[in-house]
Amino acid sequence: MVDTLTELCSKLAGLMFILGTIQQLVPHSFYKRIKSLWHRLENYFYPYVHITIDEFSDDKRNEVYKLVKAYLGTKSNKDAKYLKAEKFKKSKSLAVSLDDGEEVIDKFQGAKLCWRSYKETFPDNSPGARSQLPIEKKCYTLTFNKKHQDLVTGQYLKHVMEEGKAIEFKNKKQRIYSNDNGYSNWYGMWNHINFEHPATFDTLAMDPKKKEEIINDLVAFSKGKDYYSKVGKAWKRGYLLYGPPGTGKSTMIAAIANFLNYDIYDLELTSVNSNSMLKKLLMETTSKSIIVIEDIDCSIDLTGKRKNKKKKNKETTKDEEEASGNKESDKLTLSGLLNFIDGIWSACGQERIIIFTTNHVDKLDPALIRRGRMDMHIEMSYCRYEVFKVLAKNYLGIETHPLFQQIQRLIEEVDVSPCDVAENLMPKNASGRPEVCLESLIQVLNKAKKKASLNSQKNKKLPTKLLKNLWPSKNVV
Repeated sequence: MVDTLTELCSKLAGLMFILGTIQQLVPHSFYKRIKSLWHRLENYFYPYVHITIDEFSDDKRNEVYKLVKAYLGTKSNKDAKYLKAEKFKKSKSLAVSLDDGEEVIDKFQGAKLCWRSYKETFPDNSPGARSQLPIEKKCYTLTFNKKHQDLVTGQYLKHVMEEGKAIEFKNKKQRIYSNDNGYSNWYGMWNHINFEHPATFDTLAMDPKKKEEIINDLVAFSKGKDYYSKVGKAWKRGYLLYGPPGTGKSTMIAAIANFLNYDIYDLELTSVNSNSMLKKLLMETTSKSIIVIEDIDCSIDLTGKRKNKKKKNKETTKDEEEASGNKESDKLTLSGLLNFIDGIWSACGQERIIIFTTNHVDKLDPALIRRGRMDMHIEMSYCRYEVFKVLAKNYLGIETHPLFQQIQRLIEEVDVSPCDVAENLMPKNASGRPEVCLESLIQVLNKAKKKASLNSQKNKKLPTKLLKNLWPSKNVV
């Protein structure tokens, strides 16, 4: 039907050319009336509009073409008998798209729209080109009734692009970035590799209630674009993970990244020489990403209370003072890090999460972890019974066992990290019987209990010994 109408329109255009040649033979007013009548007939017989989207525009890859391709790959139509599947390096799954010459019918708010894929091949006649390498020109054409033109240009194409971006984001390969001493290279100030950590919230050893609270917060953040815009805040969120070593802080970061499908930027502060370099690193991060600073309490000297400047020696010369001042301004400071987290420059991207980890939260400057910068404080504590059950299910595939009751009593009395518990639950031989692993864990817990008891007794005796050494007396017990 569309091809027939196209041929008819071509013939009508030919007649218009003939009318143009006789324009000089008739009065202008009469010709104007004929032309108006002709346009009405043309619109009646062919009321369609075509929009062409080429693969390349101005010798650059057209972003719109790529998004349309992703969008149409999700549309199934009985008339499209020929599809093609491709696998890209950055994609997790196959990308399905229309084969050349195929078409898909889409519907949007009552409007019927026809997408068609085209490919033209012609020889490269440019100077020095090889004739055996033809040029391929690919494009999509969108055909719709003229009465839907405002709907298509105002809403539908925007809808297609948003859906295409969502599909690309879902299928993209995650990456983890690191700053290479803050120096730019061919790819920028960040180096990257593919991120393939298997951690998920299902396998994360954490209290289920606390885990659910974190998941709900992440979901609300990822869907909060309109809300953040409404309240006038940058679309970002900060998380502080604190607790003893081995409690799963790094695993938590991996689980968050996999849950949201975000990239990770592992920021090493010791490689950042100045506040300006920190700002450049921030500018090169992308939206939908997680910026991580691990062990911030021992990264650089930014923690603790802010120190007052010492009085300068009277004998210091003016040149030395200026040189000292320039040196201080080039350093990475706490103020620069605070601006990095929630200053004006922190809003240069959208949908970003900033995560700090620390083993000693009490050593951090209060200004660094206040609400608004680190919006959610998450304590990663020692392993308790609920966490043990998650680990037993992950490592042994069991949810209950007669030895669980004894482990529950012991694990509530001693402080042991989830990492240590997991190591003892991991089967050490081919048989991998749960009883063997659980008994091994019980032995470790009993040893930890005895060690904790001995340390407690030593701490009680220590003050008495100190008093005897400082002031020997028979009355001291």
